[in-house]
Amino acid sequence: MTNVQTNVSIREEVAAGAKKVIELRRHFHQHPEPSLKEYETIKRIKQELEQLNIPYESVGETGAIGTIKGKKGPGKTILLRADIDALELEDAKDKPYKSKYAGLHHACGHDGHTAALLGAAKILKARENEFAGTIKLAFQQAEEIGAGARQFVQGGFVQGVDQVFGLHLDSSVPVGQILSVPGATNASCDIFTIQVHGKSAHVGRPHEGVDALLAAAAITVELQSIVGREVSPLDNVVVAIGKLNAGTRYNIVANHAVLEGTVRTFSHETRRFVLEAVERIARDVANSHRCTVEFENYDAAAPLINEAEPAARAAKVAAEIVGEDNVRTTNPKSMGADDFADFLAEAPGVYARVGTRNLNNPDTWYGHHHENFDIDEGGLAHATELHVRYALDYLNE
Repeated sequence: MTNVQTNVSIREEVAAGAKKVIELRRHFHQHPEPSLKEYETIKRIKQELEQLNIPYESVGETGAIGTIKGKKGPGKTILLRADIDALELEDAKDKPYKSKYAGLHHACGHDGHTAALLGAAKILKARENEFAGTIKLAFQQAEEIGAGARQFVQGGFVQGVDQVFGLHLDSSVPVGQILSVPGATNASCDIFTIQVHGKSAHVGRPHEGVDALLAAAAITVELQSIVGREVSPLDNVVVAIGKLNAGTRYNIVANHAVLEGTVRTFSHETRRFVLEAVERIARDVANSHRCTVEFENYDAAAPLINEAEPAARAAKVAAEIVGEDNVRTTNPKSMGADDFADFLAEAPGVYARVGTRNLNNPDTWYGHHHENFDIDEGGLAHATELHVRYALDYLNE
């Protein structure tokens, strides 16, 4: 069979399964579950894998990884990933498939990611006689809180994987376009907490106290010097304080204050430097105000950095799907994070983006995490085909 015939066959298989993929997307959209509580979602995923005769293992309470072994013998191993969690957000749109659960909404496209990977799984399972090696199917929980990918990594499910591939539906990209951008595309995400400890006193006798509120305010201001004076102006960095709580009453010197903020960077080196600077400045400023601090950081996601070779492969494969003119290999970096970066820290790979904005349908123009978010479901076929073609291209290289 020639490559052209194989390509046509894949496209025909994608078209034949498109209705089922849309049905699955709508099912998940109607039944969203928040991070680490995706119990019914993973139950349905496992049922679909069982129907396809694809063995799987549970990852944590709400994740799973399926395995398809090529019949041509041993070879390389590739991992394909879909995130499955929804957001604590009302679904405000008026569609037959809107969320059935108040305050929960698949407003980031993870329902489509899950459906597309299940659609790809069916095609890849049917083609297991055509490749050597192994395909891992990672249905990952808790992307929205940066707690899912690490369960796959820490559980050893990425050991022995030679390459990883993932994709994100994108309402800012027209349907029919695919992005595969080498280098850093998404920022890291660290969420830090600084507790400032002082000493209470009457505000009329401030010298008898140690003002934690004043120290916290000074820390907030001084942290901005990191971006302005300690990081190259050619490096993209965010240090932001989003929350400051202090004090109990207008006439009491505050004995305690809590700051919560985030650091976003595009390299592992800058990330380490900035986090150290945040803690150093917080301690030094607090000390100058006679206060003490406790610093804690939650590592939500590493910077997402696509390797050049996998990005080029994804662009080549994408051109077979939508045409070379509809493949973009450059795009502005995003300060938003995605914990697919944790997979990329273990194995080379690429995270592509698939357009879902219909230029003739404003309902598909809303940004991710918006209560009216929706997609042009035609993009699901492109996502399904991209998974299939990338995996087969890599394993058959």
